[in-house]
Amino acid sequence: MDDEDQLVYTLDDALASAGFGKFQFLVLAYAGLGWFAEAMEIMILSFVGPAVKSQWNLSSTQESLLSTVVFAGMLVGAYSWGLFSDYCGRRKGFLGITIITSAAGFLSTFSPNYVSLLILRCLVGVGLGGGPVFSSWFLEFVPASHRGTWMVVFSTFWTFGTIFEAALAWMVLPRLNWRWLLAFSSLPSIAQLFFYWIVPESPRYLSMKGRITEAHNILEKIAQLNQSKLPPGMLVSDSTIGLDEESAPSKYTPLLSSTRKLVSDFKSGFSSFVMLFSSKLIRTTLLLWLLFFGNAFSYYGIILLTSELSSEEGKCASTVLLSENLRDDSLYINVFITSLAELPGILLSAIIVDRFGRKLSMAFMFVLACIFLLPLVFHQHATLTTALLFGARMCAIGTFTVAAIYAPEVSPGILNFF
Repeated sequence: MDDEDQLVYTLDDALASAGFGKFQFLVLAYAGLGWFAEAMEIMILSFVGPAVKSQWNLSSTQESLLSTVVFAGMLVGAYSWGLFSDYCGRRKGFLGITIITSAAGFLSTFSPNYVSLLILRCLVGVGLGGGPVFSSWFLEFVPASHRGTWMVVFSTFWTFGTIFEAALAWMVLPRLNWRWLLAFSSLPSIAQLFFYWIVPESPRYLSMKGRITEAHNILEKIAQLNQSKLPPGMLVSDSTIGLDEESAPSKYTPLLSSTRKLVSDFKSGFSSFVMLFSSKLIRTTLLLWLLFFGNAFSYYGIILLTSELSSEEGKCASTVLLSENLRDDSLYINVFITSLAELPGILLSAIIVDRFGRKLSMAFMFVLACIFLLPLVFHQHATLTTALLFGARMCAIGTFTVAAIYAPEVSPGILNFF
């Protein structure tokens, strides 16, 4: 083989050469919109449950079930969308996620009864389970040296989504009703459908599928928009380099037959999931699942606890006052203030993650969150309760942010399954 044929580069080499620029900012905007929309649909749980309970005279169990079905749907969606995006591509994954989330979210507005609302909110949860696909897709366009920093930046879209939803509920619920809040909250997901046609496929996904020409075309667009250049030579996948060591290279490699390619694609759709349970990764997988379980349990628990402690029922008062409480600004103020806690939480994680390391940073913020939550076992003054929830929420989002950086570093691609 002559010198010209030996000039090859990998996807990471191409991304490093193209740099971070205008193209990645456009990708960040779309992925961030998806993260923003998901945060809004999660935060709505703090307001819809009490409002629906008051209007339809639901029991406490029925109110809780409105939140439970959303998380049950997310459990299904988290695994389904990860496999789907690995098999069919990120773009098709986005299309399915946004259609289900936006349609079910908007149709929830017209729910005639409790059962239909449960079903539709469960479907919203299925769509929300695909949220990690957005972050994985964004990071697949980012040079490796920038991923930690830009993952923190990406997390701010979630924070702004929670703050926006709290402000929206504050404006809508006292004047209109919960149906209008559901309708307005579905608009960001609907907006994603309008911009879907400009979304590029992930070059990493294309490279993994052997579609090197398509991956190269996208990389050229990245370099062109960023006013940079790709490395000289030919793009190859990482697996190709490994194979070159085992077999003699040739200038022409015949394509798989359509039947063999279909079987190969079908198997690769599940390969990343099965790989998590291999002897080398099983321990890491279980520990990461435990980590994300603790993160999700504490973070979403704090969100629901905020609305519960802000209600008259949470303060052991008469349930007759519940409908009046829905029009009381204290609920919206408390949720809004605790949502603002995510901004210093992300800032804290950004400061300590590289200085103290991933594991020590998460351990520190987990312990700190526990310290903030323990006093809430006993009745506290309203101001102190809000302050403690603020601190706990700050630490919870911080651990989530660091975990999102840490997980793909120890197990690439695993974020698709959380």
